[in-house]
Amino acid sequence: MKILLAIDSSSASQNVIAEAATRPWPSGTRFCVLHIVDVLGLGRSLAMIDEEKRYGQALVAAAAEKLVRAGHETSTDILVAFPRKAVVQYAKEWDADFVMVGSHGQGALSRFLLGSVAQAVLRMAPCSVEVVRPRMNESRSQQGMKILLGADGSDGASVAAKSVANRPWPAGSQVKVISAVQLLVPGNEMMMSSSSPIYPTSLLEEVWDEVRSSAHEAVAGARKTLEAAGMKIVPGETTPEGDPRVVLLAQAKEWDADLIVLGSYGRRGMDRILMGSVSESVALHAHCSVEVIRG
Repeated sequence: MKILLAIDSSSASQNVIAEAATRPWPSGTRFCVLHIVDVLGLGRSLAMIDEEKRYGQALVAAAAEKLVRAGHETSTDILVAFPRKAVVQYAKEWDADFVMVGSHGQGALSRFLLGSVAQAVLRMAPCSVEVVRPRMNESRSQQGMKILLGADGSDGASVAAKSVANRPWPAGSQVKVISAVQLLVPGNEMMMSSSSPIYPTSLLEEVWDEVRSSAHEAVAGARKTLEAAGMKIVPGETTPEGDPRVVLLAQAKEWDADLIVLGSYGRRGMDRILMGSVSESVALHAHCSVEVIRG
């Protein structure tokens, strides 16, 4: 596995480094620590660019040292470029399997800052992406991770389940599988209301039963994949009703999850521009780290 860590001087990037260094990874995993000197912010001053490059070299060297001490093969690189484009392009050229980026927090300004780089990476990266946030319960760090897996029966969700199943996790880690049952698509209330006199209640109930059945099948498929890998599955409600974005965020917070894992494409085959309907919204607003998995 090849993992690209895109870092800057923020505490959020320190969280990325700490998570990468402490989490177990498949044998042979290689890291590259990348720092982008933002050419737009520095204007045309060569002196400022040189100074920032020296600072960036010290930054990636310190990060690489932590990863090497943890036993990981690690390289570093510095680029003078536009970060939003450069991280994605570097991931393509380096053939990364994963990009890890930091989140600057929970406030409105923080989400704006996250969106400037991480949102572009979420949408455009050719590989899986993790938005890393610090674990809220550090006392549990030695007891394994709590992983919330979103399942909707799509190919993307299936790839996400396999990604979780095929990776090592800290001892004691557990997975909770959720498939939200969305009975009414937001924005279509008027359509559904106007259709009620035409379509009998029995037919609508039949459609809703089919939606619930599909959700249960999605959960069962994901559980089968995880159980085959020997992962511990948390029992309980697996098909709550509601908007998937709201359900996943609420379930993650209530369960105090350390990580949410989602497929990049939903049931409707949305492209990366429209990914925000679920994956991107969860990644931007979750209290914990979020992985968006691509095949």
